[in-house]
Amino acid sequence: MTEKMKITWLGHSCFKAESQNYTVIFDPYEDGYVPGLNLAPQEADLVLCSHDHADHNARTMVNIRQGKASPFRIQTISTYHDNRQGALRGKNTIHILDDGTFRIAHAGDLGCELLPNQKELLKNLDLLMLPIGGYYTIDANQAKQLAEDIKPKVTVPMHYRGPAFGFDVLSTLNDYTDLCDDVVYYNGNTLELTKDTLKQTAVFRRLRGSVSETCKRRGNYNPKKGG
Repeated sequence: MTEKMKITWLGHSCFKAESQNYTVIFDPYEDGYVPGLNLAPQEADLVLCSHDHADHNARTMVNIRQGKASPFRIQTISTYHDNRQGALRGKNTIHILDDGTFRIAHAGDLGCELLPNQKELLKNLDLLMLPIGGYYTIDANQAKQLAEDIKPKVTVPMHYRGPAFGFDVLSTLNDYTDLCDDVVYYNGNTLELTKDTLKQTAVFRRLRGSVSETCKRRGNYNPKKGG
């Protein structure tokens, strides 16, 4: 049984989770679809995408290894990418992974309020990756309320606008962290989750390694490209 899980932020809503020599990548994005960010080719054992927009479903960016047994039990919650039951942006899937020691969830582009039974499925999380941008996802205030309702040990905000990346229509990281009193800043983009990890809102100061910030001018949101 594993004693730790490594979580790496690869920009936007893309994360890598590593446990027991098994790697899962969530929501990889295509080049040119997230202003200011280019995702380098990745290698993993599994790719999970919350929905089929190009800034979340670039499976071709990931070389899939074959033959490893997964340590994860995976649950899904079907939700919506907007607050009109998918009429604007379609459906969204929340993925919950449990390796026997740690239980994490990636909320994708959650854009609606969750039902009480859906919130119950998200209780007792060690880590939650949560969108905060407020443009066809929940906004900072809604995200903070959800985090307070389900009480994950670690909350990692995602899908926001940074100083040199992200869609102009998204709110900033500070819009969320200003609501929090437990922010922990990491110098890089990696967190090692252990049983001793304290309750916190985890913020990565900068991207390293697998991401290049090649475009220093933020682009306007293109509704045909993603969200």
